[in-house]
Amino acid sequence: MSPRTRPDTPTSSFLAGGPKNLLIGGRWVAAASGKTFPSVNPSTGEVIAELAEADTRDVDHAVAAARAAFNGPWRRMAPRERQRLLWALADAVQADYEELRLLEVLDMGSPIGRRRTKPAPAWEAEVLRYFAGWATKIHGETIPNSIPGSVLSYTLKEPVGVVAAIVPWNRPISNAIWKIAPALAAGCTVVLKPSEEASLPALRLGELIGEAGFPDGVVNIVTGYGDPVGAALAEHRGVDKVAFTGSTATGQSIVRAAAGNLKRMSLELGGKSPDIVFADADLAKAVPGAAMGVFSNSGQICCAGTRIYVERPIHDEFVAAVAEFAGNLKVGDSLDPETRIGPVVSARQLARVTDYLAVGREEGAHTAAGGHRIETGDLARGYFVAPTVLTDVRDDMRVAREEIFGPVACVLPFDTLEEVAARSNDTDFGLSGGVWTRDVGKAHRIAQELQAGTVWVNTMLLFDPAVPFGGYKASGWGREMGEHSLDEYLNVKSVWIDTA
Repeated sequence: MSPRTRPDTPTSSFLAGGPKNLLIGGRWVAAASGKTFPSVNPSTGEVIAELAEADTRDVDHAVAAARAAFNGPWRRMAPRERQRLLWALADAVQADYEELRLLEVLDMGSPIGRRRTKPAPAWEAEVLRYFAGWATKIHGETIPNSIPGSVLSYTLKEPVGVVAAIVPWNRPISNAIWKIAPALAAGCTVVLKPSEEASLPALRLGELIGEAGFPDGVVNIVTGYGDPVGAALAEHRGVDKVAFTGSTATGQSIVRAAAGNLKRMSLELGGKSPDIVFADADLAKAVPGAAMGVFSNSGQICCAGTRIYVERPIHDEFVAAVAEFAGNLKVGDSLDPETRIGPVVSARQLARVTDYLAVGREEGAHTAAGGHRIETGDLARGYFVAPTVLTDVRDDMRVAREEIFGPVACVLPFDTLEEVAARSNDTDFGLSGGVWTRDVGKAHRIAQELQAGTVWVNTMLLFDPAVPFGGYKASGWGREMGEHSLDEYLNVKSVWIDTA
């Protein structure tokens, strides 16, 4: 019996009916090929929906629809009208949030209780409201120049054009809105390509966009596989910008594909973030904070603090405490409100994580907690990995250098601030970092030393619509959220006028 028909679990009305189609030019249409592909509940391994499998023909149609909307009603719309529509979408997301979250839970395994502890139940609605405010505040500037005579110089900020937003599966609602909101506020139109592993929340968001009153073609949604759909969007000469979140390897492929028309790029890519625990840290906060900085969302977070560096005097105490914490976390079906750790997203991701666990053992790491797939009872049907703490890890081990994207923490001792800063920065990545200390001077010093786009001190994984997020080095280009993210969707034009 499927999750939507079990009497003891929530149901989703969105899952009723036939296959879920593509949104192109304001219409829900089947893929040109007529093909579909399954969406699987990772808690049970059951198929919950069939989705249209787009190909390059559908990409062409979606890009054409976005271009027509950009050249037509969207570009002519006053900023206050774009603002009004973004506010309407925010209200729709707020009202529909339980449905959106349920789809996220069923589609990729995020525990249903995970966000119920947060003050704002629809954080994504706040992102839309934040960027709605910016829609009426985008402007150029007059610039004094040194040209003789009466010459005026000023700038205009104009939307880039058609944006291909290619997003991953680990935070389906957030990832889509983080890109759609600033793009629409800037006056761009969008072709959204959600991950094949978790497309249902994006499709429901597409329905809400229509209900909010956006003109046809302003947002288009094409579901399918990275090749051909994502690749076709990256190469497409009708696309002016690609906004991508995903692995560094895929980001590099997109950069190469986008070279044809030198389209604009923003990339939020992988990470292998350090989380540094000094001996003076408040362990009552640091242990659960560092642990959930890895295990939250089953470790499927690009900025997870998976390299936990612990100052040597408290190393053994910390390992024992974090291993006990990991062992007490409830792992279970993502629909269970008591579940803290759900499944990884797919059988493929399960194989990836368990392969890394084997590699870690082969390289000499030892397991203080977890270290295995859970195959008992009902959980044997799904893709569950026990929260894992690895010790005796060296910096040169693959488990300490490569992004696992699962609930796996590597704990490593250190002796000095200078040493841990150097070791933390000895990575291709630079997305984020964490610090736990009672010494505010030490916190400021290490925050400045870390080569990372975000540093959390005595906390982890906090986000706000006004605060930029993005990486250094191989963790990406550009920023999400905040005023800085708007620049990713705007061109700057200089205008010279001889007024004589």
